[in-house]
Amino acid sequence: MTSLQDYADWQNLPTMFFDKAKKHGDTPFLWTKDPEGKEFVPTSWQEAADQVRALARALYDIGVRPGDRVLLVSENRTEWGIADLAIMCVGAMTVPAYTTNTERDHLHAIEDSGAAIAIISTKKLAQPFLHAALDSGRCRHAIMMEEWGQSFVGDITISRWDDLIAKGRGLTHDVDAWVSKIKRDDLACLIYTSGTGGSPKGVMLSHGAILSNCMGAFDIIETLGIDEEIFLSFLPLSHSYEHTAGLYFPISIDAQIYYAEGLDKLAANLAEVRPTIMTAVPRLYEMLYQRMSRMVEKEGGIKQKLFNLTLRLGRKNYEGERLNLLEKLQNFVCELLLRRKLRQRFGGRIKAMVSGGGPLNYELGVLFVSCGIRILQGYGQTEFAPVVSCNRAENNKLRTVGPPMVGAEVKIAEDGEILLRGESMMKGYWNLPDVTAAAIIDGWLHTGDIGKFDEQGSLMITDRKKDIIVNSGGDNISPQRIEGLMTLETEISQAMVYGDDKPYLVAVVWPDEDFMREFARDNGLSNDIEVLGKNEEFRKVIRTAIDHVNQRLSTIEKVRSFMFAEAAFTIDNEMLTPSMKIRRHKIREAYAKQLDGLYQRKRSGQ
Repeated sequence: MTSLQDYADWQNLPTMFFDKAKKHGDTPFLWTKDPEGKEFVPTSWQEAADQVRALARALYDIGVRPGDRVLLVSENRTEWGIADLAIMCVGAMTVPAYTTNTERDHLHAIEDSGAAIAIISTKKLAQPFLHAALDSGRCRHAIMMEEWGQSFVGDITISRWDDLIAKGRGLTHDVDAWVSKIKRDDLACLIYTSGTGGSPKGVMLSHGAILSNCMGAFDIIETLGIDEEIFLSFLPLSHSYEHTAGLYFPISIDAQIYYAEGLDKLAANLAEVRPTIMTAVPRLYEMLYQRMSRMVEKEGGIKQKLFNLTLRLGRKNYEGERLNLLEKLQNFVCELLLRRKLRQRFGGRIKAMVSGGGPLNYELGVLFVSCGIRILQGYGQTEFAPVVSCNRAENNKLRTVGPPMVGAEVKIAEDGEILLRGESMMKGYWNLPDVTAAAIIDGWLHTGDIGKFDEQGSLMITDRKKDIIVNSGGDNISPQRIEGLMTLETEISQAMVYGDDKPYLVAVVWPDEDFMREFARDNGLSNDIEVLGKNEEFRKVIRTAIDHVNQRLSTIEKVRSFMFAEAAFTIDNEMLTPSMKIRRHKIREAYAKQLDGLYQRKRSGQ
């Protein structure tokens, strides 16, 4: 059984993994769906350890040395973790790349990191990367997990994963001797930030930073009772949140990890895998809730009334209001007829779903808790490996992101900015000493987030410094809360609020696609935003949804006017980060004229 002391004793991440692999041997560890998508296939702890050692030897054989950077371009799968561990065993550092990276993104990562070796999973992901690699001229070797069919692309050598593993099994390099020389302070990875506000920066994280973060996570989850845990990994492993909380923390507590097939199959995977712990971002919870509420709306009648009653009683119970005798009876019926069924949709044995990567709307958190699904909201930054604080099951305060976790020092600066210190803190930004010096001052990491502590020591996030809207009256407004409330409306899928130096707020909105299809069908219209956006009845429904949100907002927070986006905000059109946060600067760039035009129409009375 893992203890807090173990995290302090482990010298590096490969040591932790090999300790666990030796303990568990042939028991299942990592699970990925077979090529036909029929069933999950396991890789045991011992098999994984053997492959890690073999790949490490092979990487050394092709020239990887301590301190080198190796790019890893892959979706979540068993080979991802094996590659990451093998790279670290040599003393090199992994540079994870998002599967959504464009040629330009890859070129930036290659040029900035100086990586000469890349490990790539599929042909589809290899094409944009290899185009960038040829343009750069720096990358000399690419290792393909799946069949490529060529030995060279230009002057880049192409090797097959299976061939290198086989070759590595026959080599005699002493991997354990290499690992014994890796210190906690040595760099484990170089993770590029997803760039909500500009060009990605390479965050340098040490082995100790990730181990310290895992220790804090253990201290939080231990109160739930750690047994034979099952994780369903959905967020990209190239994101620091999943890298720590979805890979190395599960390893540290002897857990099994299943890799989800994708967003379209997530509901089926939840029912199939029946995870006990899952990490996700707020956008996923918004989508799951919208799906549940629309399903209930369609069925109507007694089911909708039961759903609404469940939410009302759950909220009342969560917020500490006493239930009368009738309400207690009704709550028991809700538990029998609805909550149990809803929990079964998530596999039936979820201990906690941990929300991070962005602020979780309070209303949304209460809705899930009302349905009997525990959500623990946390807060973090890539620069802190990444988790800073998290709520605990015994004191789950959804308006906060919980107390700082073990190993994290947090203080609030005079201007309200959250400052961090601890082993989890990054070593700095790769090749950016001036930017590093501006971020780490007197040993404290300046997060750019604004917050405060409540009376019990839980951290409350107000907003990001750069995301705060300052209207023409000088009022400071948090856009994320407003956007969160808007996307809880079943008619609205995505929203961005706008209003810097303006007299009031407006928004760009993307409607819920199921709602769009149903409205178009019922009214004999084309399911096209250009057509629907000009339809007065459609606009009226969206306006009513926004007015419903406005009832919960102060005067300065109310959204006075809106426009429709031309398409959904996606990772491909660069309006979402890979962790599904909106890229405000990209959306503002795309719709600046139309948003400013909303103020002109309002003044002219249109």
